[in-house]
Amino acid sequence: MLQFYKMVKVTAAIITLNEEKNLERCLKALKQCVDEIVVLDSFSTDKTAEICAAYKVTFIQKDWLGYAQSKNELNKSINSSYILSIDADEVPDQELIDDLNRIKAEGLDGIYQVNRKTNYCGKWIYHCGWYPEFKLRLFPKKGVKWEGDFVHETLSFPKSLAVNKLNGHLEHFSYHNESEHRIKAFQYADLSVQKYLKEKKKTYFLQPVLSALAKFLSIYVFKRGFLDGRSGWVIAKISASANHYKYRKLKDLNKRH
Repeated sequence: MLQFYKMVKVTAAIITLNEEKNLERCLKALKQCVDEIVVLDSFSTDKTAEICAAYKVTFIQKDWLGYAQSKNELNKSINSSYILSIDADEVPDQELIDDLNRIKAEGLDGIYQVNRKTNYCGKWIYHCGWYPEFKLRLFPKKGVKWEGDFVHETLSFPKSLAVNKLNGHLEHFSYHNESEHRIKAFQYADLSVQKYLKEKKKTYFLQPVLSALAKFLSIYVFKRGFLDGRSGWVIAKISASANHYKYRKLKDLNKRH
């Protein structure tokens, strides 16, 4: 069994593409709780590289390989025993920073999950199925990897590793406006279509309409998105539209083959 000793070195791992709006906020917080920061960038054209240079992080540029494979490539370049995987639009709050420093001093063992809280267009979302949202983010480098060909990568790790919870929140500054959300939702829908085509998944009669309705009701009614006010309504509406688009496109592509 692996043994972990006090003051284990932790490296933050971030993948980026044109993240100048978010990156500095993330790096400033990470400097308070990790020993090193490594960024894998897919050739950003904004000020991402300059911001990384200002914060003296290790900066690597490679072509985009997809979420899981890019994260695995990034992890290979890290020498620390533990990796904190974080997105450029995420920020550990002070309670999480303090807890990370505590466990580093006391000794790390197993894998750690953190509760992510999302800020949507300036408003914190506490329903819609977005909160609480526990993510596995701190893990030993050895024996752990990301899996997933298209979207929604997952962490694969030995069952012998215990899963622990960290205190505090990972604050997720997801979208600055509704247009950004719509664009990203439809990009994810396209990735899901690629996945379904590879799996030879078929559609059924009225699936685009019924799946859109089910998604809206799930988010706005059953997951109480209505309690998030207008934001809950918009989140449910955009998610439903993306679902309709996803199955409509899959249906059309299946007809061509």
